[in-house]
Amino acid sequence: MESRGPLRQTAEPERQVSAQERVRDWLDGYERAWRSPGTVSLRELFTDDATYSMGPYEETRKGLDGIAELWDDEREGHDESFTMTSQIVAVDGDIAVVRVDVAYDRPERSEYRDLWLIEFAADGRCRAFEEWPFWPGQQVAAS
Repeated sequence: MESRGPLRQTAEPERQVSAQERVRDWLDGYERAWRSPGTVSLRELFTDDATYSMGPYEETRKGLDGIAELWDDEREGHDESFTMTSQIVAVDGDIAVVRVDVAYDRPERSEYRDLWLIEFAADGRCRAFEEWPFWPGQQVAAS
């Protein structure tokens, strides 16, 4: 039998995606969903039984229907004018902490600096989301 030399691999090895990249991809998807009409894209971001809280002492919404209702109540529309920047503070296993700055241009400018606690399911979607919102002039401690 004639030897033809070593076999050549034509497929490139699969690149490992870091935890930071997975969180960044989810954040990009979140912003895209907020800017998109409707709430169908929430299925790509959240598990069917996900929880979503807009503050540590706010009502927790449960499931995709609850989250969709919250988004419908909170957004002026998918075309509202805003900027959003984010910085991943920490990723530990399936938990991420992200600092998010959002500025809305609606009728008067309003801005927020939030901390987001995001717990991910094995499939990369969020199973628990908790926001800690802060804004200029907010009293954070009793005087």
